[in-house]
Amino acid sequence: MFEMEERGKSETVCLQQVTESDSLDPNKSGSNNDDYDPHLHRQVPKATNNMETLVHLLKCSLGTGILAMPQAFARAGLVTAIIATVLVGALVTHCLHVLVRSQYAACKMRRVPLLTYPESMSASLSAGPPSLRGLARPSAITVDVFLVVYQLGICCVYIVFIADNIKKIVDPHYVMSIEVHMAIILIPLLAFNLIPSLKLLAPFSALANVLTFIGLGIVVYYLVSGKKSNEPLDLWGSAATFPLFFGTILFALTAVGVVIALENNMKTPKAFGAPCGVLNTGMCIIVILYVAVGALGYVFCVSECSDSITLDLPHGPLATSVIIMFAIAIFISYGLHCYVPVEVVWRGYLLPRLQRAGSQRLRLWEYALRVSLCLITFVLAVAIPRLGLFISLFGALCLSALGICFPAIMEICVSFPDKFGPGRIKLLKDLFLFIVGIVGLVAGTYTALLSIIRSFQPQATEAQPLHS
Repeated sequence: MFEMEERGKSETVCLQQVTESDSLDPNKSGSNNDDYDPHLHRQVPKATNNMETLVHLLKCSLGTGILAMPQAFARAGLVTAIIATVLVGALVTHCLHVLVRSQYAACKMRRVPLLTYPESMSASLSAGPPSLRGLARPSAITVDVFLVVYQLGICCVYIVFIADNIKKIVDPHYVMSIEVHMAIILIPLLAFNLIPSLKLLAPFSALANVLTFIGLGIVVYYLVSGKKSNEPLDLWGSAATFPLFFGTILFALTAVGVVIALENNMKTPKAFGAPCGVLNTGMCIIVILYVAVGALGYVFCVSECSDSITLDLPHGPLATSVIIMFAIAIFISYGLHCYVPVEVVWRGYLLPRLQRAGSQRLRLWEYALRVSLCLITFVLAVAIPRLGLFISLFGALCLSALGICFPAIMEICVSFPDKFGPGRIKLLKDLFLFIVGIVGLVAGTYTALLSIIRSFQPQATEAQPLHS
């Protein structure tokens, strides 16, 4: 899909050397760079217009996250989930604005047209309060770690998703464990993950997009026209399971790498963050779609919502075709998502060291890395075949940091020392966002891990998948 093509470009680490004197010199940090506009110095060969960017943003957000929304609504309660989805959508949208603005400010300070997320984090901290400047280099590595963990987490989710959906199709004919289905798809995943070029993956990406849109349309048709559950609806949910909802909604809504890449590749980047610009328009549409699918799916199956709404569709040729379409689309997306951690680890860390050592087998080392990362995701998926809980875990753990905490820290640093506004309101707002992100990270991660542990116990009922 498009987002991986762009993330591969935007998130690859290529940190500029920053000396200690540069980090501590406010002039080097760009205090007198008001005359430099990074947007005017960008040279993008194939820039996208506003409509193309909006389509890409919408396309990037329709995947496993939206298919998990009915179960998220079951955890939060119908009314609570609708309100919370809108509020979290507003929070995420604001934090994405903060991230784009902070990256722009970091580019002005460095007088460069573009910076990746890790580079922006490093540049921001180097211009921030003296107590944070020493963390400039480690912060870039921290961002990389969260990005790699998040992308590998998505790959784990995809393996479980594919196996779950194939099992639903095969079970009426021959019953096998979920682990066997994962083992069957491992070899094709390994082969697909060895494709080294995004250009070669582009035709597959286009096919995945078409299958996703068609499949989602059929799912909505079933939810609207199918027989609804007679079970009473839970309107308010439980505080004990709300952190799982929070992790799921963050996983579904937050597209940090996508947003940076889209803004970087626009013909008119200033229109991206305008009041009625691409980001606000796209996020409004996305939130409406997620609320609609979540509410319709929850009303359709109530407490029996599975990890993916595709698992709740009635048996029949049309439902089977939907499951096959999504399984193929997610299989293709696996290779695109795994491309990002490969690029980050290979180009940012392994390749420079191997070249200095004079290694003559660079291609072999790269293939070994690709196989190793694929096997890591496979082992994790086999060890914890819990799709919904995986989504909640990686949403809370990684996106609370990447989507909320880090942008807040960046804005504090690029606004230091005298750009916080009247009453230092921007500082107070960013501190509040940071606290919200930390609370979401800790509570969501703890609840997801606890639910994963309980799901393996005989008496477990919370988030127990159908195949258990």
